[in-house]
Amino acid sequence: MNKKVVSLIAVALVAYGIFVALVVTFYDDSPTNMGWEDRESFNKQYVSKVKLDQLTFDKVILDLGSPDITEAKKVDSNQYQLTYYRTQHVKSDGITTEEECTALLFKNSILNAVGRSAIEAYNSLK
Repeated sequence: MNKKVVSLIAVALVAYGIFVALVVTFYDDSPTNMGWEDRESFNKQYVSKVKLDQLTFDKVILDLGSPDITEAKKVDSNQYQLTYYRTQHVKSDGITTEEECTALLFKNSILNAVGRSAIEAYNSLK
């Protein structure tokens, strides 16, 4: 093979390596910087993998950012927080509604329920 071709390939590989290193180092791919479609997809994938009684409220906030909708109440000595993260597009009106979200119920900052059961459990609290 021609030395010129080999040197061009080597330069291209080095340039590609530098580009990849820069992207990995400086690109912040947190959910707060995503477009709404990407964030919705990310939230849906994340929620599908959560495990009850093992995930904390702080970890979810760190991973997903602020919830789209949230409610909280204290019953006896327990604190309950119901958070909603957008996971499915319903209507293009610029407003995120509960029907476009998946609910996560935290009891004393530990994930206790997900989805419809989270809403039902929260609403049954007195």
